[in-house]
Amino acid sequence: MTDRGDARGTTKGERTRQGLLDAAIARFGRDGYRRTSVAEIARDARLSGTAAYAYFPNKEALFIAAVDEDAAAVIHEGLSTLTDDANLEHWRRTLMVTLIAAVERHPLARRVLSGLEPEFTVRLLGIPALEQLRKESGDRIRAQQLAGQVRTDIDAQQIANGLVTIVLSLLMSLVQIGADPATLLGPDVAAVFEAVLSPPAAGPA
Repeated sequence: MTDRGDARGTTKGERTRQGLLDAAIARFGRDGYRRTSVAEIARDARLSGTAAYAYFPNKEALFIAAVDEDAAAVIHEGLSTLTDDANLEHWRRTLMVTLIAAVERHPLARRVLSGLEPEFTVRLLGIPALEQLRKESGDRIRAQQLAGQVRTDIDAQQIANGLVTIVLSLLMSLVQIGADPATLLGPDVAAVFEAVLSPPAAGPA
């Protein structure tokens, strides 16, 4: 008998895999990699102790998939800032705030950003959602260039890649030291971004 899937077009196997990921995100986010077993995650997902191995070959693979899923959810919330905000200038100021708020709702991403799983932190740099954030930021900067809001003598994608790296670094710093966002995101940081991106002021006639 074939699995015809549900009304949303997902198969039973896809739903089972997603259930495992959801359980893994919650359990790894709460207890960490070393203190969590695959059997516990399977039990949380209401599956047999060995069912997870049909979808993930080992605990490390399950953890990496869970980190990718949870971090991608944070980044997608950041992307919503770029997508929904019609103000071409405003998104630079709201992206970090949006990401900080999102991290609070995603405990596994927060755990990795906090450095509590050091061997997996570098994984964040290569997730597909982060590449999408770089692309969307580059598109936004190019749009700003066309609108005369950003200087035209810079490579939009290169600057976007650098800005995303800075944003990710600031986000990790904020999570790890528990600082008030205003401490690291005050007028000095805004001034740096504006100096990099803004067209030069017109000189005296």
